[in-house]
Amino acid sequence: MRVVVAGASGLIGTSLVGHLRSLGHEVVRLVRNHQSSAGDTRYWNPATGDIDDDAFDGIDGVVNLAGAGIGDRRWSERRKRELRLSRVDATELLVEAMGAAATPPSVLVAGSAVGFYGDRGDEVLDEQSGPGTGFLAALTADWETAAAEARGAGIRVAMARTGLVVADNAPFLTRMLPLFKLGLGGPLGNGRQWWPWVSLEDEVRALVFMLESNIGGPVNLCSPNPVTNRAFTRALGSVLRRPAALAVPRFGPRLLLGRNLADELLFSSTRAHPSALTHAGFEFHHPDLSPTLKEIL
Repeated sequence: MRVVVAGASGLIGTSLVGHLRSLGHEVVRLVRNHQSSAGDTRYWNPATGDIDDDAFDGIDGVVNLAGAGIGDRRWSERRKRELRLSRVDATELLVEAMGAAATPPSVLVAGSAVGFYGDRGDEVLDEQSGPGTGFLAALTADWETAAAEARGAGIRVAMARTGLVVADNAPFLTRMLPLFKLGLGGPLGNGRQWWPWVSLEDEVRALVFMLESNIGGPVNLCSPNPVTNRAFTRALGSVLRRPAALAVPRFGPRLLLGRNLADELLFSSTRAHPSALTHAGFEFHHPDLSPTLKEIL
C-alpha cells in the first residue's frame, strides 16, 4: 500500500512509519515544514488550512495521528482551543483533501482515544458503549465525528481509540520513572481507577491491522487485560525492585496540573476492552502488563 501518515514524528507515528516500511509499504509523511515537502513528504498546516494539492494522489490509505499533547500543559481556554484545532480542525482538513482527490484513498485510520468514554468507574466498556462527559470525552467525540465525514467519499473509516501507550520513552512513563526508581512511587488517590494500556508494539501492529483488514467504526486499542492504577504502580515498582506504596493525594496533581486535567487524565476510570480487535482476529503480543514492563525496562 501507499500510505499517508499525519503525526509521523510522534512516539506512535515514528514506530508506525518504520514498521510499515519494513512490511514493504510506501509511506508519505505530512510535515509542517514547507521547505522539506518533497520526496516522501507533503506539506500541511492545520492552523492555516493549507495542504499540498497532491498530498493524496495515488494514496491507498491514511493514518491520522496528529494532535498536540493532551497532558503537556494545563488546560487553559487557549490550550483547549489548541487541542481542538490539532485534532478536530486538522481531521476536517484531511477529510476534505482526501475527498477532493481524483481517486480518494480507500481507508482512513483516524486517531482517537479511550477518553471518549469519560470516567465510568468499574463499568466494562466496549465499542458499543456511549460517550462520557467532560472536556476530553467531548473533544474525542467531535474528533471522531470529523473523521466519519470521510465515509461520504466512499472511504472506510476506523477510529483508533488508544489507551496509555507503554514504551520506554512514553511521556507518561518517563515522568513516573524517576520517583519510582527512588522508591517514592505509588498509586494516585485510592488507585481504583482503571487504566487501559497497550504496548507500543501492539499499538503499531493494530494500526496496520486496521489498514489492511475490513474493520471499521470505533476500535479500542488497548490490552484485553486492563489494570487499575494501583495494579499498574505495583507492577512498575516490582519490575524496578522498589517499593510503590506512597499514595499520591488528589490535591497534589490538581495543584500541579490543574483540576480538570488531573481529574480527567489521572483519576478517571475507563475499563475499556478491545472487543472489535479480538472479534476481528487480532492477537496481542503483550496482553499482560508485568511482562511488558519487564521487556521494555
